[in-house]
Amino acid sequence: MAAIIQLKPITDVPENRRASADPRDPAFFQNPYAFYDRLHADNPAFFWDQYGHWCFAGFKDVSALLRDKRFGREILHVATREELGMPAPKPHTAAFDLTEKHSLLNLEPPGHTRLRTLVNRAFVSRHVEQLRPRIIRLANEMIDSFEGEDSVDLIKAFAAPIPAIIIAEMIGLPAESAPSLLNWSNRMVAMYMFGVNEATERDANQASQDFMDFVAEAIAERRKRPTEDLLSHMLTSDRDGDRLSDEEVMSTAILLLNAGHEATVHTTGNGVKSILESGIDPVTLFASDAQTEATVEECLRFDAPLHMFTRYALSDLEYDGLQLRKGDVIGLMLGAANRDPRRFANANTFDPFRSDGANVSFGAGIHFCIGAPLARIELQVAFSTLFRRLPRLRLAEAPSYNDVYHFHGLERLMVRWR
Repeated sequence: MAAIIQLKPITDVPENRRASADPRDPAFFQNPYAFYDRLHADNPAFFWDQYGHWCFAGFKDVSALLRDKRFGREILHVATREELGMPAPKPHTAAFDLTEKHSLLNLEPPGHTRLRTLVNRAFVSRHVEQLRPRIIRLANEMIDSFEGEDSVDLIKAFAAPIPAIIIAEMIGLPAESAPSLLNWSNRMVAMYMFGVNEATERDANQASQDFMDFVAEAIAERRKRPTEDLLSHMLTSDRDGDRLSDEEVMSTAILLLNAGHEATVHTTGNGVKSILESGIDPVTLFASDAQTEATVEECLRFDAPLHMFTRYALSDLEYDGLQLRKGDVIGLMLGAANRDPRRFANANTFDPFRSDGANVSFGAGIHFCIGAPLARIELQVAFSTLFRRLPRLRLAEAPSYNDVYHFHGLERLMVRWR
């Protein structure tokens, strides 16, 4: 399923608990924070009319619900389609659905535990730290390629290639495949748009099929000649006779390739924008390793790459006085939680020197982002290298965000440095 959606209509909602904002309205997705400010002032736990389900915008609630095992990313392990009134799968999204069938993002225990245990060791901090020299070289190579120009779209020229190449190489795919991986990923992510139409579904499905064909070839090659990469590890790992199927390996590889760059690309673009618009001297932001880390965390908080993560209620339950039915959806608003004035002083101010720094941008609980240690290193290197090499970096035009509310990232980021 492309996105978790409310299956049974909810009708008994008091008017004072409702809120309305069209996710496809440019005025909204270019600046959702004005909407968040109203929520924090009135109802941080509210019913979003357009989505048709309950949402939570407060930091305390979002953090708690991400860890609450009464909610899950999948529902069909505890209920039938008939019971939930869930429609049959669409034939024209069969390939996309197959890529998500064994996705770590959607699985619940024990399936999730099994897959995550296998993959996790590749992403622990001590392992990804060894990639730092490669990331530094790559960041400098990207800057070398455009430094002689007058201006550049930093998303295409810098933010997107670095994490795409790194995750491809980790899995065992050639760096030259990164542009194709980015293309397939961007088209698949469109499935998470609000009100997605059939044309978009079919295009995402074709991208999914092309992606699967590419990974299938790599799997066949690794079965013949295993190497020292994550793909070979997934194919050859044996836990008490339990081996992953090709479908499981394919789904996991595609998830890692997609998730392994998507949030990092958005945070790089959003973060550079935040730094340039803040007026703070970048020299002070990267004067030490500790301050570089703090700057990255503030970029993640201030303009998060993912703004909503949805979950199903796995049974009839009550949360903070709210009665939920089995199969009801809740929206956990990560971007809003990061701007909660009850949690952060001057929440709408970009302040890399704050003493109350924290964020939920990588999630929490069993679905905490497995690639967070890698993403943090990529962001630390990208920001510090960029502003060291181009100290006069500035915006060349007003940045604009993509029309994909969940994935909050810039369509382009035109900059100058001369």
